[in-house]
Amino acid sequence: MPPKAEQKPPKPFRKPAPEIRPKTAAAAPDEGAGERIQKVLARGGVASRREIERWMQEGRVTVNGAVAELGTRLRSGDHLQINGRYVDWQKFDRQPTRVLLYHKPAGEVVTRRDPEGRPVIFTQLPKLATARWIAVGRLDINTSGLLLVTNNGELANRLMHPKTRIEREYAVRILGEVSEAAMEKLKQGVELEDGLAKFDEVRFYAGEGANKWYYVTVTEGRNRLVRRLWESQQVVVSRLMRVRYGPVVLPERLKAHSFYELSDKELDTLFEFAGLPRDSFPAQPKDASKNARAGKK
Repeated sequence: MPPKAEQKPPKPFRKPAPEIRPKTAAAAPDEGAGERIQKVLARGGVASRREIERWMQEGRVTVNGAVAELGTRLRSGDHLQINGRYVDWQKFDRQPTRVLLYHKPAGEVVTRRDPEGRPVIFTQLPKLATARWIAVGRLDINTSGLLLVTNNGELANRLMHPKTRIEREYAVRILGEVSEAAMEKLKQGVELEDGLAKFDEVRFYAGEGANKWYYVTVTEGRNRLVRRLWESQQVVVSRLMRVRYGPVVLPERLKAHSFYELSDKELDTLFEFAGLPRDSFPAQPKDASKNARAGKK
């Protein structure tokens, strides 16, 4: 039977969470060596490592008046500037990590400013005093569902990095018939314009006639990958919703435009999954970590 209401996607498939990696032991820091600029700024949520490195290559980052190089390390007391503006980088070691699970609706874009004036997801999130939210990956304007955002650039980088091959699971409604041969191609691999791609899992859920629901899993974050794979087999995606990112599942109770903040215990699990030592980052204050928070801005 098809889903009872066309406007409601099927419930997320709740398979056991992927195996948690053993926690990485943190090496004893060498206080005199300092840390690379891009790592410090990414941890503080200023931008991604890649973007910070681009700024450095463009000469926009200086330390004690000298243009920073990619290998430049920050030490206590160093004066850091970006585009001529002072950055109090040492406060980044004092801010606790926060992660929000946001239910993105179709029609919003994952960017800070949109030249076309379309709604952006960051206006729906609570403001941060000392950093900014970083989206863990992207969802295109027509895709809804689970989007993780954090103020910890190091965590975001780990969760997005291609080498981690973290599973992203989607509920997808397609219009058109899919032959067994086409389904096998989707599992084995299809040559797209940016290289070979495939579904790590594809599973029929429900539906009769032209409209059918499937669950699919990919381990890459390439642009519009799920849509392009289906379209390569001459079927149209009429609805696409991300329901899981690694061990994090979109809660059924969380409505569109709303967010849920991970508790300190849930953060421990996410750090462990990402292979990051949790004790390298400040914990949330006790009054903030008693309960996870949910709501709208």
